[in-house]
Amino acid sequence: MPAKNATANAALALILMLAQFPALADGFLKRDGRHIVDESGDRIILRGMGLGGFMLQEGYMLELPEFGTQQIIRSEIEKLIGPEKTREFHAAWLDNHTTKADIDAMKAWGFNSVRLPMHFGLYTLPVDQEPVAGEHTWLEDGFRRTDALLAWAKANDMYLILDLHAAPGGQGNDINISDRDPKKPSFWDDPANQDKAIALWVKLAQRYKDEPNIGGYDLINEPNWGFADKADKNGCAEKANSPLREFLKRATHAIRAVDKRHIVIIEGNCWGNNYAGVFDQGVWDDNLVISFHRYWNYTTPETMVDMLALRDKYDLPLWLGETGENSNDWFARTVALVEAEGIGWAWWPLKKIRYNNPLQIVPNEGYRKLLDYWSGKGKRPSREQAEAALMRLASHDVRFQNNVQHPDVVDALFRAAHTDQTVPFKPHRIGADGGQIRAADFDMGRNRHAYYSLKPANYHVSAGGERVTWNTGLRYRNDGIDIGTDPDGGAFVAGMQAGEWLKYTFSVERAGRYTLLTDAGNDGLSVRINGAAVDPAGFDLHAGTNTLVVKAAKEGVDLRSLRFAPLGPSR
Repeated sequence: MPAKNATANAALALILMLAQFPALADGFLKRDGRHIVDESGDRIILRGMGLGGFMLQEGYMLELPEFGTQQIIRSEIEKLIGPEKTREFHAAWLDNHTTKADIDAMKAWGFNSVRLPMHFGLYTLPVDQEPVAGEHTWLEDGFRRTDALLAWAKANDMYLILDLHAAPGGQGNDINISDRDPKKPSFWDDPANQDKAIALWVKLAQRYKDEPNIGGYDLINEPNWGFADKADKNGCAEKANSPLREFLKRATHAIRAVDKRHIVIIEGNCWGNNYAGVFDQGVWDDNLVISFHRYWNYTTPETMVDMLALRDKYDLPLWLGETGENSNDWFARTVALVEAEGIGWAWWPLKKIRYNNPLQIVPNEGYRKLLDYWSGKGKRPSREQAEAALMRLASHDVRFQNNVQHPDVVDALFRAAHTDQTVPFKPHRIGADGGQIRAADFDMGRNRHAYYSLKPANYHVSAGGERVTWNTGLRYRNDGIDIGTDPDGGAFVAGMQAGEWLKYTFSVERAGRYTLLTDAGNDGLSVRINGAAVDPAGFDLHAGTNTLVVKAAKEGVDLRSLRFAPLGPSR
């Protein structure tokens, strides 16, 4: 089959597959046995994106892992520019991180839902700052921003899922994800923190009870707490989970007093995955969804056994409520794994200062100098320099139109998840006088189909051991091929190992005989054209679509360019 027909057939198969599930929102979502359906009764596969870094900054997203929590980040910024300018920075960040342009783009890419990780501090005061103990001061900023996000989602016929990501006091020992201050009582240590969280959910339910584009209420993100054994810091060995169960039940009942229609989403202990004891007293609501989170696991059916058993035992839908932070191959295989079971997903995150998400924030040079200072590699900037760098980051760099888009990530989630076919990363055309392909622009698709890498993804949770970096250059694209950077900023394939290979789909203007030259020379490389092994010194190309596979036969091959030169008519 010609390559162009194969690609067309793959695209048609993908369209038919996606057509099984409505792309447009049709009223309130609800549970129907093990499935999520809309008001017409049609099954819905939620294909969503989590807005990590928007209302809650985590250090790693800003290349500040040593700071971790948002409150430490803000404290360090205050030391440079003062409290008032720090508040201006934070407000600018919230104004610009996620705008209608981001949501419009998500819709165009194929997403039908958005998960909003909420920081409680945008909606209400912390317990220890309330003027009157036990009362709740409501802050308009968080509600206003949620209203705007809902309006953008509605304009795109998408669902917005509300997620309490940073709960009052902090809900786990992984403190970065909830902005927890370990010197203060946690969410679990002080009942007043839980009361405040429930009051917030009631307030949100009152505000949005009649909004069908609100997809559901995700009650508490990734609790990770050892209730019975403090040595079990993240609650992964917990057998009863009684405090978690009681909070989930209490919050659900409080919501139901004002909102009977919206789905309530629950998460287990151990970052959302340990449900031991949660249903020991039965299922307490008829419109619940079980969320689980998945990071750095194998992508085989065996890894789903426990969650599927939970779904079947309690006749409740599953939702992969958060996942990501891996390679494109892992992305595609994870989506394929869960969608085969009718399970939707929400990826994490939309953007950060790194390449393995749909959008990448490229910080200004002043911010880079700030990073050097904070990491001990550079001198302290002046107040004016720090303010200028931070405000440009928050007002310019973070905005959609200034982000780098990564189509390979989007391709992994929506196309490559459902086909082994590959597509060009960029259009490649070989004219009558020949032409050149940049080596880093190999096809998009899964490992063993678009390329072959010995380290295609990070599986350290399943496999044990240290994390694997699938692209040691940490740039350009998110596949399991190492990408280097030339002095002029250009990207190249770096250090290919023996047996690794790259595939390119390209068009040829005129059939004929060609030679292939690489900047690395052809020693140590084997070449296949249209599936057949050839001598790179001379081979035939037909007019139209052709494929090239270049394989490393030795260790440490760097590859920058592939140049085709005409030799004459085909033999």
